[in-house]
Amino acid sequence: MDGVTKRTFDDAEDGLTVGVVASLVGVTIRALHHWDALGLVRPSQRTDTGYRLYTAADIARIHRVLVYRELGVPLNDIGTLLDAPATDALASLHRQRDQLRERVAHLQRMSNALDRMIEARKSGILLSAEEQVAIFGQHWQPSWVEEARDRWGDTAQWAQYAERAAGRTVEHWHQIADGVDALNAELAAAHRTGVAPGSDQANSLAERHRASIGAYFDCTHSMHVCLGRRYATDPGFAAFYDDIETGLTTWLRDIIDANARAHGITPESATWV
Repeated sequence: MDGVTKRTFDDAEDGLTVGVVASLVGVTIRALHHWDALGLVRPSQRTDTGYRLYTAADIARIHRVLVYRELGVPLNDIGTLLDAPATDALASLHRQRDQLRERVAHLQRMSNALDRMIEARKSGILLSAEEQVAIFGQHWQPSWVEEARDRWGDTAQWAQYAERAAGRTVEHWHQIADGVDALNAELAAAHRTGVAPGSDQANSLAERHRASIGAYFDCTHSMHVCLGRRYATDPGFAAFYDDIETGLTTWLRDIIDANARAHGITPESATWV
């Protein structure tokens, strides 16, 4: 402690003005006035002209206020702590510590969630290539995720996909994959039995297929048509559906188009909206 500071503390026995104390303890004059109004720390002395002066005991109380404030204790509770019997103050400190630990744990959970969100935005799915194949089947190509990111990484749909992926566990992905497998089996059976595009059954299956896309992002009928068009023209997607049932890719595109038409969309001019 330098000589100036020491003399200032020594002078506190005779009382220090609010400006000097503010500079000494590192708070604003406005804060000291506010604490005075709350009854938290009131100057104990006055000059002959009525100016309030802080004593050494007052400054010590200010430092205790600063400690509690740093711990996150609300100002309205600090006064109670300072004036409470030792046992009551200890119990209150225990409560404040527990609340602080819970806040730290909450912030850590938020940080972890943000980490997952960042990683999901970059990678598209928080699964290794091996996990993807194990969950989605041997027909699945992990490169599809990278291709989708390169193509749609700046779109709102990719943002939705990443947000939903960030909150999913391996078990969640298993449930989604099981639902898709069951739907694909129904699509294949409907195609084998000659269900016609535009029929009630085909439209129902097309709607369920559109809903399955909703596990990743909100899919309009127009967007669904664009996806069906891509299934039919992309060799990877075509092979995926035709391996399930020969001709399934084209039939799936046709039922998607017919269902979209029933909802007022002209498939030939459909766009990604």
